[in-house]
Amino acid sequence: MKPSRKFTVVIEQDEEGYLVATVPALRGCYTQAKSLDTLMKRIREVTSLCLEEDGNPPGALELVGIQQISVGHAFHASKEKN
Repeated sequence: MKPSRKFTVVIEQDEEGYLVATVPALRGCYTQAKSLDTLMKRIREVTSLCLEEDGNPPGALELVGIQQISVGHAFHASKEKN
């Protein structure tokens, strides 16, 4: 049996009410569900699959913190060529 590893999971809620879980240390490792229980089951499954595919995952990352920011939408007008 392989030793277990710990990963940070970021959980957000989308506009439709789905919970979305992402493992930042593993590229492309994410899933979604309506309930937290289902989400946690799925993210464990997806994390295992990502580790199997990767073969040589990165070293453990330590969670330092999470910040939420607001960014205004910038409008860039296209310049017409004469």
